[in-house]
Amino acid sequence: MPLRFYRPLTPGRRGASVIDFRKELTKGYPEKSLLERIPRTGGRNAHGRITNRAMQSSYTKLYRKIDYRRDKDNVPAKVAGIEYDPIRSAFIALLHYQDGEKRYILAPQGLKAGQTVLSGDKVEPDTGNAMPLKNMPLATPVHCVELQPGSGGKMVRAAGGEARLVAREGGKAIIVLPSGEMRTVSEDCRATVGQVGNLDHQNVSVGKAGRNRHMFGKRPQGRGSAMNPVDHPMGGGSGRSKGHIPQSRTGVLSKGGKTRKPKARTNRQIIRRRKGAAVQVV
Repeated sequence: MPLRFYRPLTPGRRGASVIDFRKELTKGYPEKSLLERIPRTGGRNAHGRITNRAMQSSYTKLYRKIDYRRDKDNVPAKVAGIEYDPIRSAFIALLHYQDGEKRYILAPQGLKAGQTVLSGDKVEPDTGNAMPLKNMPLATPVHCVELQPGSGGKMVRAAGGEARLVAREGGKAIIVLPSGEMRTVSEDCRATVGQVGNLDHQNVSVGKAGRNRHMFGKRPQGRGSAMNPVDHPMGGGSGRSKGHIPQSRTGVLSKGGKTRKPKARTNRQIIRRRKGAAVQVV
């Protein structure tokens, strides 16, 4: 999907870009029965105290309920249209099932309005169809992969995400995630065939800080080295200094520190981590 650039009449428009989805997405309002209002916190907790200084209220967004389970088996669904979702980076597709039910799914690349998709144990591995990994051909591109059978898709849901089914052995399916991590999941876990759409999301240039505040509610953040020692561990000093240890305001290391829980239940499923380090499967 191509990007759209405006004439640089103002400094904010110079270098900024948006996704030109006028020909790709359907016009009109979203399905009202699949909308849910999410309360906004503005960075404050239940007591009204600010706990996130970089958060503010953005424009009103309605959450679209996405069907991550794809458990409506063997019922053909027609793609009514591809829509924009302000909550997530990927586009969503509205499905009209033959029995009258309507659901949203993540729109894979190449899915068009008017096509028919299916979910079930024995369906064709076409774009948009959902099926268990045990019935998929090897090297199939997938997204919205389950961690446990029936739990709903948890992995590979961002725009442009694509995982690969590389092998099956002993009731386990081996997939390679977009980050390069290789892990095993049960072959009974379901996944959707295809790559998540909106590939140009990573190429969009916001252009100015005000646009970030409007869309995502992100306030500008000052550098820690520009603060006083009382405000940040990296603050203080006469002039610029490179002797500080990169860390957050609360002292959490920001470069090279491990963020994954060492006793996470899914650690045993990892065969190869993102940096290429081999991990023995237990």
